[in-house]
Amino acid sequence: MGNKNVTAHDVEYIEIYTNDWHRTTDYFVSKWGFREQATSRTDDLRSVLLRHNGIRLVVTSGPATAEHLAVHGDGIADIAFSCTDPEAVLAGAVAAGGRNLTAPGAADPVVSGFGAVRHTLVHRAHGAEHRLPAGRAWTPAPADADAPTVADDADGAAELRLLDHIAVCLEAGTLHGTVDYYLDGFGFERFYSEYVAVGDQAMDSIVVRSPSTGITFTILEPDPAKKPGQIDEFLQRNGGAGVQHLAFLVDEIVPAVLDFESRGIEFLQTPGTYYDALAERIADLDETIPDLRKTNVLADRDEWGFLLQLFSRSPFERRTLFFELIQRHGAQGFGSSNIRALYEAVERAREQAA
Repeated sequence: MGNKNVTAHDVEYIEIYTNDWHRTTDYFVSKWGFREQATSRTDDLRSVLLRHNGIRLVVTSGPATAEHLAVHGDGIADIAFSCTDPEAVLAGAVAAGGRNLTAPGAADPVVSGFGAVRHTLVHRAHGAEHRLPAGRAWTPAPADADAPTVADDADGAAELRLLDHIAVCLEAGTLHGTVDYYLDGFGFERFYSEYVAVGDQAMDSIVVRSPSTGITFTILEPDPAKKPGQIDEFLQRNGGAGVQHLAFLVDEIVPAVLDFESRGIEFLQTPGTYYDALAERIADLDETIPDLRKTNVLADRDEWGFLLQLFSRSPFERRTLFFELIQRHGAQGFGSSNIRALYEAVERAREQAA
């Protein structure tokens, strides 16, 4: 059982290492509507802090990232957690098998996560204001950089409300040990689990989240007894375990997809036959199915309601990290159709690229 008194409660920021700082920054600003908050530059690192509502991304490049990028390519290197007591969380994570990665003189403790992904532990009370990531000399962005963007238009269609969940791919045989690490080391709770088979491929999945629900990981591993599939390919391209996608919550997914497509985001395509049987699976969608078909949006139902989702294509050379839009109508979890929809959507992309 996790330590319910000492927990990480929110994602403070997510740091992405990239080979092309300008291109990656422009991707998030011009296409997803993030705003630049501050920049930091040294001989070894160049970083920019981007914000879209409560979602904070740090895009970093430079010589200090070269070794990581050579092995893993562009992707997430750090998922920083907000904690009321970072040192206590660090001690709990180390006791659960984590490695203390804190550099001498560092402002915040750092502990290992999965693969090469680490967790910087930031002191921030639940609900308190964010601060700039410590240990770097930040220069605030010019005032006009925080001006309204397309993401703040009148209807708010392209506004990303919050980070819904983080999807993680692991090597076969490491799922349960990794889940135990987050339960015992960070006080997370096990929310959902499922074995998903699609054709001659299959995977295990477990969802864990912080008691505050501010951090949700959907953790996946391939079934080695089945044929290799998308998770195996991700692990090969990524040089091991890592973050497969970030899911952004939106209020209305259909207009959001249209807005983001107009700004250059590429989403995965869905066969028309998918929608022919959708009304039988989810009766509430009868009137909206033509709109879902037009925008390739997928649907799923659980005992609380239904959700709508769509996955982007990866903008990075190795086709590792990508993104999801998700709209929830009462749905709280991740049902089998939800996970299977992701698997099948990515499989279609693999077949088209082959």
